[in-house]
Amino acid sequence: MTSKQRAYLKSIASNTDTIFQIGKGGIEENFIKQVDSALEAREIVKIKALETFIKGPHAAAEELASKTNSEVVQVIGMKIVLYRESKKNKKIILPR
Repeated sequence: MTSKQRAYLKSIASNTDTIFQIGKGGIEENFIKQVDSALEAREIVKIKALETFIKGPHAAAEELASKTNSEVVQVIGMKIVLYRESKKNKKIILPR
């Protein structure tokens, strides 16, 4: 992903609501499935890591990205933004 594409995705994410939270329960299989289906439907998801989450947002972002086959767009504070191109519902056209 180029810096231009990443900047474009960040601008989209700034207007996107947080739809998931990671708490002390951590990243479980059910959570991964929910994020995976949300990525297929929306292509971009914003997740908040709560203070009770032990690993920290950067580790959570990398783990989620690898398990959902997505890319980390950004991690700011406790917010994580992930992107994956949808196979059926393509909505976001990335700049070249």
